[in-house]
Amino acid sequence: MIADVTRSLGTDYYVLDELFTDEERGVRDRVREFADREVIPVINGYWEKAEMPLELLPRLVDLGIVGGTIEGYGCPGLSNVALGLASIELSRGDGSLNTLFGVHSGLAMGTIFMCGSEEQRQRWLPAMARMEKMGAFGLTEAKHGSDSVMLETAARREGDGYVLSGEKRWIGAGTFADVVVVWARDVEDGEVKAFVVEKNDDGSYPDGYEAQPIHGKMGKKAVWQADIKLTDVRVPAENKLANANSFEDTFKVLTVTRAGVAWEAVGHAVACYEAALQYAKERVQFGKPIASFQLIQSKLANMLAEITAMQLICFRLGRLEQAGKMTGGMASLAKMNNARKARQICADARDIMGGNGVLLEYHVTRHLSDMEIVYTYEGTDIIQSLVIGHEITGIDAFV
Repeated sequence: MIADVTRSLGTDYYVLDELFTDEERGVRDRVREFADREVIPVINGYWEKAEMPLELLPRLVDLGIVGGTIEGYGCPGLSNVALGLASIELSRGDGSLNTLFGVHSGLAMGTIFMCGSEEQRQRWLPAMARMEKMGAFGLTEAKHGSDSVMLETAARREGDGYVLSGEKRWIGAGTFADVVVVWARDVEDGEVKAFVVEKNDDGSYPDGYEAQPIHGKMGKKAVWQADIKLTDVRVPAENKLANANSFEDTFKVLTVTRAGVAWEAVGHAVACYEAALQYAKERVQFGKPIASFQLIQSKLANMLAEITAMQLICFRLGRLEQAGKMTGGMASLAKMNNARKARQICADARDIMGGNGVLLEYHVTRHLSDMEIVYTYEGTDIIQSLVIGHEITGIDAFV
């Protein structure tokens, strides 16, 4: 194997490091070391066999990142930039692991924190922060992805609880999570609300909850997404999140996690750029390293330019989010731009590596495949453009 592509080069061409706080550098360095030492050397085996690296999950607690920006409840209360840097380094190691982290810490815990009552936060978040209970987030349906506002899963009030019926698709950790946040339409008033489906004390799911992993994916193979069928699943009334009463509340959660996907895209792009750079300096063709050819240098320079722009967007977005100034359109612009650019960077790296670029041992093909998933989830490229378009024109073009 040419080039050691398992160690970070710390790509930071515009020296953003000088603008980070000590806390932010500390988080980045801890997660970077974890990715280099514990994730990258083993992840290809899991990815190829479509198995989840579950033994790595407890280490995320040790890194002090579970719960992200949430303060209290055993969570670290990180800055938005610190959390973003953690996402870059996790996804540089492996996108599937970052997705597991994002589903649990961002979507599930984030929804409970943003939409739950104080009693509900105290009830679920501490155990989730210790990863004693794993979370999942159920919004997407087979018939409703981009138009998730039209979801059909129904919630019906019955006695001292609710009865949930419907189907969900692409639910990360949905086959084993202990706490599943399910978004459903209340048949009484037609509003979209959130309900927490919990495992029973014996570890089984409530009657009527069925989950099957989705097979045959081209990317994100080391994380299981599930098809979930809910057939008259009963949840107590106290499991209805107190402040999740319309799709606007759903959108608030998605705006925050959408920003996180922009950071993830940087991680995939950096992983591929650094691998291609090291490879190009060592791979000899026509009697000299391919890095000496003008076309390769041009390609590497353009990859670095795009990564630098992506990093700058994320840094500014993180500071705006910290100040409470981030809008939905800002988050969408970051996700749209960075996913689009990272997808191309990964493809360019594969091209530089030639035939070796399709081999897992060089890691680039894994990131390239994972970026196809990132390009779509948390809103497709087109949907992001419509969110931005609505914000800048005031005209809704979704329908």
